[in-house]
Parts: sequence; C-alpha cells; structure tokens
Amino acid sequence: MIQVRNLTKTFDGFAALQEASLTVPRGSVYGLVGPNGAGKSTLIRHLTGIYRPDSGEITIDGEPVWENASLKARVAVIPDDWYYFSSASIRDMMRFYRGFYPRFSMERWEKLRDIFRLDEKRLIRHLSKGMQKQAAFWLSLSAMPDCLILDEPVDGLDPVMRRQVWSLVMGDVSERGSTVLVSSHNLRELEDVCDHVGILDHGKVLLERSLAQLQDNMVKLQVVFPDGMTEVPAEIPVLHASRIGRIHTLILRMNADEATALLAQYQPLLVDAVPLTLEEIFIYELGGADYAVKDIVL
Repeated sequence: MIQVRNLTKTFDGFAALQEASLTVPRGSVYGLVGPNGAGKSTLIRHLTGIYRPDSGEITIDGEPVWENASLKARVAVIPDDWYYFSSASIRDMMRFYRGFYPRFSMERWEKLRDIFRLDEKRLIRHLSKGMQKQAAFWLSLSAMPDCLILDEPVDGLDPVMRRQVWSLVMGDVSERGSTVLVSSHNLRELEDVCDHVGILDHGKVLLERSLAQLQDNMVKLQVVFPDGMTEVPAEIPVLHASRIGRIHTLILRMNADEATALLAQYQPLLVDAVPLTLEEIFIYELGGADYAVKDIVL
C-alpha cells in the first residue's frame, strides 16, 4: 500500500532523512517510532505530499504522491498540530472536507455525531486541544479514506475517548481494509494496536518487522546462576544486564528457546523468560544501555 524507497531530504545542509525505506502492507496498522528529531514528521510530510523529496520514491497503491490530487483524495491525515481555518466551525470544515473527499459520507457523519457529541456551530479555535482532536477524527473518518496517516493522534484525549477512537480506527481496518500509519511516542498504546513496526533514527529506518517478529527476535531472561557464580559469563552476547541480589536480568538478541538453550550449559538454578514490551525493544534496538535512562548523582 505505502512504499518509501531511498528517501532523502536535506534542509540547509542537515540531512533530515537519509535513504529511508519502508513498506506498509495494505490493511495493516504500522507504528512508526523513533526518538525526537529522528525524522518521523518529515517522513509524514512527504507521505502527504507537503514536501518534495530530494531523491527517492514515495508511492501509495503504486501511484506517486507528489502533486497527485486524486490519490490525496483517498488519504486522510491528522497531524500533531491539526490545521483548520481560523474562523471555521466544525460544520464549516465538514463542508470543506466534503468538497475535497468524494467519498465523504454524511450518513457516517451523522452516526459519529452521537460518539463525539461536539457542537458543530462552535468555532474550532474555541475548543480545547482534546475536543479539536475529536473534531479531526470525526471529519477524517467520515471522509472514508483508504489510507489514514496519524501523528501523535490521541494526544490530549481522555482515556475513554482514546479507547473509543482506536475502536473506530480498528473497525475501519477490519471492515474496510483501511491502511493506517501512526507515529507516536506512546509505545504502550502502539503495542495494543499495531501489527507492524518501523524504528527510525537519525533519518534512517533501522529496522521494520511485524510486531510478532520483533518480539521474537529479542528476549528478557531472569536468571539465577549456581552458587559461587556471581558474574554473567563474558561469552554470552548480552545487550544489557542488571542484577538485584542473585537475580540477573539479561536482554539478548535471540528468541527465548535459543537463549534458554545457551544458558543451560551453565546449569542455572532459575531461567525465566519475560515478555519484552515495545518500549524495551525500542530502547535496546537504539543502543542498549547507552540509550537507557541514566542516573545522575548530585
């Protein structure tokens, strides 16, 4: 559905994107994650046709994005800083969206009214940030897009509305085959909704895999070694190690079966595989302990 090949973009000599490549399968929810300044927003602005690449190729359904109005009419985007006309009400923006999106559904607009419960006549600039995000979802989901691109989409929403919005988005994925790319720092939330993940850092896509593959490629083990063995053997390829009492917590880049078999030769008293969260995978893929939170002694 979405294909980015060797995308490069430079601003005043600074390479925001460096031959970045990623593939978002049709009907999937793809989580784009990375630290601040990694290039996520720049990549999204290319996907929506705001930026023209210096080099590389961006296609959706095989069609180039740049200056392709008919393709953009099938793509809805909710950026972190959602744009609206300063003097517009929600209803004014609805009329604008209807003029741009040929599949805009008034039937769906009316159904979603009962969920978002916003006053259509109010000026958007007078709404809170959370209410503006609700209005953005109301408009975008009514547009019936094939592709939905989201940048920090639920920031500002209360927990109940966050769950409601994700339910609507996932419903479109399952029922209409919509494709969703979402960039967020809330990795715990992405873990619940994404089936594919790409990690972006310093303008490059370090890796992209299905979430299941990503979790199967790294393991956290809690280990108790035999009496007299206090240190982790140097030949074990540990990404990160910590210790509380006799319990060692090890992060290894392999699956649980391989790691358990590797440690068996040391006859440990305990080996317990613990599921890694997406946040932990993100931290250790970006440099292990060097990227982790550090303590400062004052």
